[in-house]
Amino acid sequence: MHDPAKDPRVDSAPVSTGTAGRKEAAPLQSMPSHLARDLCDEEGLAHIVLDGAVYTLRITRSSKLILTK
Repeated sequence: MHDPAKDPRVDSAPVSTGTAGRKEAAPLQSMPSHLARDLCDEEGLAHIVLDGAVYTLRITRSSKLILTK
């Protein structure tokens, strides 16, 4: 499992997300953390299964995540 405390690519400080003033929470040590690019294939796609339902995780060209059923 990925340890964000040991990964220089993961910034643990809260980050402002724009003019709306919303803040992104810092990763918690007690919560599993995964790098999306490590989960996805070279096309930016991954399947995630929850209770038998298959979801598709996709990284867009603008580096956004989309999760669809």
